[in-house]
Amino acid sequence: MTTPSYALFDTPIGRCGIAWGPKGVTGLQLPVGGRRATRARMRARFPVATEAEPSAVVARVVDGIGRLLAGEKVDLSTVPLDMDGVPPFHRRVYEAARAIAAGATLSYGEVAVRLGVPGAARAVGQALGRNPFPIVVPCHRVLAAGNKAGGFTATGGVDTKLRMLTLEGGPRPAAPAPRLFDGNAAIGFDWRAAVAHLKASDPKLGRVIDAAGAANALVLKKTPSLFGALAEAIVYQQLSGKAAATIYGRVCALFPRAPHGPTAERVHRIAEARLRGAGLSAAKVAAIKDLARRDRAGEIPTLAEARAMDDEAIVERLTAVRGIGRWTAEMLLIFRLGRPDVLPVGDYGVRKGFALAHRKRALPTPQALAQHGERWRPYRTVASWYCWRALEL
Repeated sequence: MTTPSYALFDTPIGRCGIAWGPKGVTGLQLPVGGRRATRARMRARFPVATEAEPSAVVARVVDGIGRLLAGEKVDLSTVPLDMDGVPPFHRRVYEAARAIAAGATLSYGEVAVRLGVPGAARAVGQALGRNPFPIVVPCHRVLAAGNKAGGFTATGGVDTKLRMLTLEGGPRPAAPAPRLFDGNAAIGFDWRAAVAHLKASDPKLGRVIDAAGAANALVLKKTPSLFGALAEAIVYQQLSGKAAATIYGRVCALFPRAPHGPTAERVHRIAEARLRGAGLSAAKVAAIKDLARRDRAGEIPTLAEARAMDDEAIVERLTAVRGIGRWTAEMLLIFRLGRPDVLPVGDYGVRKGFALAHRKRALPTPQALAQHGERWRPYRTVASWYCWRALEL
């Protein structure tokens, strides 16, 4: 360990990153949505580090992390960490967390007691929320009171925390209220952190953020499944909202025994003429039938599968369906799955809002918008949302 370096590596929870220097590991990065996004986050966190092959010592750390997340009882408490710049209290919290064995958990309050500062549960939580060494400093093993999962700042939020605990074979904490598909779902990333990053990286967009307000206003849309979301998207294509809602209501009425909307099996069995009678065009009937066929064949990911997939992998799977283009897949990533780093460069509203925010007369080309959007990573979803808000302002 001689020069600041970083590397990406695959684990059962996705592609992670590790940075190291002369004194040890300087940081870990949990998955943020694919290799490009993880690499961009590593470069932002460790600007002087260069990508390199792990040294023998780091390779052993990477191997240990992989085996731990594969369900083995691996002790990472001796991994050398470079804590220069880490506040003294945070160091104490991290050492206490490292003493929690795989498969075991403590509460924030119990960690505070172990540190000799009863009543400092909130300060413990704040320290763990800024943990630069996730997994090696196992903040996922620290729960809220009442055996509740509590918060988690990694992509996927509490779902990622629960998955890591499950992989370790530890006691499963009380599940939080549903975060997806419940009609009032919260996104799985820190909107405030995204806003701070965007304002720092793009002051012109920052003026739109200040005008629109920095509060999280992105609420995930209700749907029973990815199939249901895609079927609804097909119905709504190229129609006004009111007309599409009317037709979609008629389609749902064809399945009175499916209170949460049509399923792939029911769509497969129904006659095409009945779908046409509900107001669907021949092209949309063909698209929905193809969607049902692919879903029944296992080609459409389930919600659980989608949670573990990169954005591009989801787009690739969905755009194989007749009538589903990249834009439709990106809208699902944003408004159904709450992914943080999606930039629909072909969306007119995003392009127009960008032009307004940056006081440009002409719309940017998709290529130019994609290039500018690199500075927004890993929160391009939030940047897109504020481009849409620029139109309203």
